[in-house]
Amino acid sequence: MASRRITQETFDSVVQENITEFEMDPEEALSEAIQQFESQGVDLINVVKAVQNTTAEASDQKHNVLQALDELQKALDLLALDEMGDHLTNFSEQCSLDFAHRHLAAEKSAYPTVLSSCKQLMSDTPSLLKGVQALAALLDGQPDLLDSDGQQFLLEILKQHRDHAALNTGTIRAIRRSCLKHEQNRQDLVQLGVLPLLTGAIVNHGAQADVVREAGKALRIMTYDDDIRVPFGRAHDHAKLIVMQNDGLRIIIEAAKAFTDNTSVLSELCSTLSRLAVRNEFCQDIVDLGGLNFMIALLADCIEYRVQNRSFHFSREKI
Repeated sequence: MASRRITQETFDSVVQENITEFEMDPEEALSEAIQQFESQGVDLINVVKAVQNTTAEASDQKHNVLQALDELQKALDLLALDEMGDHLTNFSEQCSLDFAHRHLAAEKSAYPTVLSSCKQLMSDTPSLLKGVQALAALLDGQPDLLDSDGQQFLLEILKQHRDHAALNTGTIRAIRRSCLKHEQNRQDLVQLGVLPLLTGAIVNHGAQADVVREAGKALRIMTYDDDIRVPFGRAHDHAKLIVMQNDGLRIIIEAAKAFTDNTSVLSELCSTLSRLAVRNEFCQDIVDLGGLNFMIALLADCIEYRVQNRSFHFSREKI
């Protein structure tokens, strides 16, 4: 049986009723509301479980994430570009708290506001970075928000700012989150040319761990078949495109060789490589490119590392 859901407004009204009618302090009122709804079998995953704050301009109450969104919208309306960056950072921090904050913001039209702000900041790289980070935070768990306008905008950033590592990282993260469990976004972005931009980012920023890690993840997600809303995906086709038209195997193997001491990057790249080995000839290509020997060496190093750690731990126990 599916869990029951309530709106944010319903939850907030019960909290406020506890404060005004039963004279509870805010924290007690909040705790009582949570217990009340959970005892009724209500799923509160999409509800911000916090007491609303009173805004400075009015007597009405709003959650912090909506206050941050309001400030951003005001700056956008006034084209106060010098203020947008700070408002975007504040909004991003609120969205990063949990899914409920992102969901509430999305219900209040946060996506068009953030996207419009990013477009206004296209020539201001530091502020654009903050905008892309806010967009990536908002899209986390909400890939349906991304529309065709947003798809083209994200790709345009990668084209115009190829040499900016941090901006590439943030933009690719937004792309990755918009494609997780969303087959249509994957197909649209591949059609628009995202694959050469992702492999190109790895080549251009081969020494930047964050870029390589994010691009490796994004390439792997393009090969997923995780959207239960569609009967058939194009995971296999995307894997072939990455390998046959974008030199994906060689690029990933060469990138991995530059991060032999960085297990987090190696883990992502090896996982992506495994998703691309979908045909016998691709497996042979991995061998020919030295990928198999490289991974065997990695396994040997990992075994030796674990043995050393166990010996060290054992010796400490003896002491």
